[in-house]
Amino acid sequence: MSFALLDNPQILSVAFYPRRARPDDGYRAGLPGVVSGLIPVAEGVDLGYRLYAHRPGAPLILHFHGNAEIAPDYDDLAVYVHSEVDASLLVVDYRGFGWSTGNPTFAALIDDCAPVVAALPAILAGNRLPADTPLVIMGRSMGSVPALHIAHSYADRFRAVIIDSGFADLPALLVRMGVPRVMLGVLSDPLGNERKARELRLPLLVIHGEEDMLIPVEHGQRLYDACPHPGKAIFRVPGAGHNDVLAVAPEQYFETMRIFLSDVRAPGSDTP
Repeated sequence: MSFALLDNPQILSVAFYPRRARPDDGYRAGLPGVVSGLIPVAEGVDLGYRLYAHRPGAPLILHFHGNAEIAPDYDDLAVYVHSEVDASLLVVDYRGFGWSTGNPTFAALIDDCAPVVAALPAILAGNRLPADTPLVIMGRSMGSVPALHIAHSYADRFRAVIIDSGFADLPALLVRMGVPRVMLGVLSDPLGNERKARELRLPLLVIHGEEDMLIPVEHGQRLYDACPHPGKAIFRVPGAGHNDVLAVAPEQYFETMRIFLSDVRAPGSDTP
């Protein structure tokens, strides 16, 4: 399966649900030091982001959100990432989402990863965060694509990866979303989430609702099973679906993240 096949209008209309916002949309949760900005990723195309900076020395979670979400949706969640996980949070939108320019495509989910990673040192420096801040990559649902790609391609820059409600293979997900199977042919998945998990050199935490009807928990289990790293962990949330994992188990969600990240807090921590 090629990106040319995936990025046709019929599939894109089913696969992406962008929402718009402005970078000056009011921040409502009351944390200090919240900054909205832009990352240039291609000629005439910028991705919007919102940074919720925590204390210097705390890990920074680079987060790619789910479909139909935008960075300001994480205003309230960021409060708990600070207080319960003791981490900064940087949420990056996709093309066409929030105040990003351009249009979302599957190819762009991959192509935009390199400029986002390249922009991190300037974002840290511009917000008085140390250059040696431990970096963690996280993706929810659709965000599993850039998260796993970055974890796979830039393992030397990151300490760990967290996948929340992610998928192992795209064709199976698209069929569940209503794309006729005949449109997908029999070629391999160009995103390669499961393949990249199989080649990960970072600790992996998988979080997935056991009653997820959009991306069944078997997808999360496959990602966990594929990862060879001895530091991997999985939290299957009983009774949770695709969009209510936090609502079903909020305390366990943040506690699981806190424990998982406990080994990556100090800049001198070893990463196998």
